Amino acid sequence: MVIAHDSAANWKRLLIVRLGSMGDIIHTLPAATALRKALPAAMIGWVVEERWAELLCTLPTPRSGPRSLQRPLVDKLHTVNTKAWRNSPLSTQTWEQIAAGLSELRAPRYEVVVDFQGAIRSALIARWSGAPLTYGFAQSRENPASMFYSRRTIARGAHIVEQNLSLAEAVAQIPLQLPTIEFPRPEDTERECEAWFRQRGIGNDNGKDRFAILNPGAGWGAKQWSAERYGEVAQRLAEDGVKSLINYGPGEEELAKAVEAASAGAAAGVTCSLTQLIALTRRARLFIGGDTGPMHLAAALGIPVVAIFGPTSPARNGPFATRSIVLRSPSSPTTHTRRAQPDPGLLEITSAQVLDAARQLLRESRG
Repeated sequence: MVIAHDSAANWKRLLIVRLGSMGDIIHTLPAATALRKALPAAMIGWVVEERWAELLCTLPTPRSGPRSLQRPLVDKLHTVNTKAWRNSPLSTQTWEQIAAGLSELRAPRYEVVVDFQGAIRSALIARWSGAPLTYGFAQSRENPASMFYSRRTIARGAHIVEQNLSLAEAVAQIPLQLPTIEFPRPEDTERECEAWFRQRGIGNDNGKDRFAILNPGAGWGAKQWSAERYGEVAQRLAEDGVKSLINYGPGEEELAKAVEAASAGAAAGVTCSLTQLIALTRRARLFIGGDTGPMHLAAALGIPVVAIFGPTSPARNGPFATRSIVLRSPSSPTTHTRRAQPDPGLLEITSAQVLDAARQLLRESRG
């Protein structure tokens, strides 16, 4: 229930808490952008883990001040490193960083804070901000988190993007439309990306005619499709004149090499910063991968997606608001248990099925 003195129209300082991960931040961007449009004069801050800051602000762009192409959504970015803090909870450095972060977080004197994460640590950070009003989901991801909220909202919608928008509507107190979102777009990175394509003879002026992104990695093993099958798909796409680039991150070097070997030279690995990945993905004609942050980035940028799903639910976490084909075996259970071994149902999806889906989306995009 919203009471009369919570006047959203008069709010001047609003804080968003969504620490991570990559896909979850991307799923929060539509709701955050809708709040920005509903409260155009408000100063909006965001608390995020340091490793994901580039999704909101190109480094080393100043993290506060007038918005720009390098920081298009938020006026002030607050970063934390909770993993390092948990690993060294008794160190002097940890406590100094926490104290400095708390002081910085309280300085803007936020009037309202919205916790889109629903974890105990995010709820604590929301309360530490000192804002008198704290919004969150009534059924939060970690149940005790809801005890820290002064305003609790029942989520509406099947997809997490829709659920986040329902929380934003409770804050804004008006119906909101799903907006087009903007990612940081630094001109120097865009130029570097274009030069990289020209040097390798990939694509036309904007790179969109001839390459697909394959993303074989996943947050845990149960969501990871076969490297050999990614290689087979790359081989067949090459026969259609479509080059494949294998996106991989830290710790995924061997996985990328396995895909390269299985592709017989049809695919090449590429690793880059988040800012570079945004620029690269923006130019892709197709994305193929599982339930991962890079897949949600591609969907948010409007790139057609072949989504290979195992134990997680496409209804909640599938590619949103882009042309897509989701492949999932009926035998896959819906669970977020972080099993190391690939889901058996996921491995029932064949390279031929993925290739057929890819070719269908490529035909549609040409049309």
